[in-house]
Amino acid sequence: MQSEPNTRPHVTVPSLRAMKQRGEKIVVVTAYDASFAAAAEAAGIDVVLVGDSLGMVVQGNDSTLPVTVDQIVYHTAAASRGLDRTLLIADMPFLSARDVPTALATSRRLMGEGNAAMVKIEGSGWASDVIRALSERDVPVCAHLGLTPQSVHKLGGFRVQGREEAAAAHLRAAAREVEDAGADLLVLECVPSPLAAEITRELRIPTIGIGAGVDCDGQVLVMYDLIGLSRGRRPRFVKNFLAGNDSIVGALSAYANAVRACTFPDAEHSY
Repeated sequence: MQSEPNTRPHVTVPSLRAMKQRGEKIVVVTAYDASFAAAAEAAGIDVVLVGDSLGMVVQGNDSTLPVTVDQIVYHTAAASRGLDRTLLIADMPFLSARDVPTALATSRRLMGEGNAAMVKIEGSGWASDVIRALSERDVPVCAHLGLTPQSVHKLGGFRVQGREEAAAAHLRAAAREVEDAGADLLVLECVPSPLAAEITRELRIPTIGIGAGVDCDGQVLVMYDLIGLSRGRRPRFVKNFLAGNDSIVGALSAYANAVRACTFPDAEHSY
């Protein structure tokens, strides 16, 4: 199970941008413990994200808002023990990056105690100031735009973002803003495929799509969705890769192969 990951290079923050430049797709999956993280590494996944999605898929909440910094630190540290060559990103939970001092303290814990190589923050505007401060202090940052789950109440639910011309223009400007602030990576969630493709072409940093079409520089799925354990209404971008495979590593390998071959997401799984 460990042989393939041990023969490939370490995935680093600079190597993600190099992958974009070479046109190589970046494969990302969420994981919240050592066992699932080890399965992701065995399947050759490039990046593991300890997302605050754990509030929904692990804790059973109806949003990500109840997740605490302590919980993310715990799960990030656990996931790190299953990884060797795979890059590890940790989410900054709701209001844990609300200002620069708080964001610095949160990042210190996620990277120092949790062993993350990068932190992820939702939003732009005020968040760009935080991203700039973190970047200036050598904290790698993944930005997150489009549907930002921590803004679920402000957005009125889990809805596709950027459909109207003004909203699309705002997203394009926000993407340039977070890049200029020093973000190393950008997640685009539930964004129309043509808009995500345009943003991807405009940026120097890699984009990671989830419900944002095949033209992003990479894709991310929640582990529980990928293996068919998601509860309730299934988002359009979700595909069960365990169907037709006899193991979780097999499902993850099928997902990675589909992303790299640009066969996932297809039109059925995009907006």
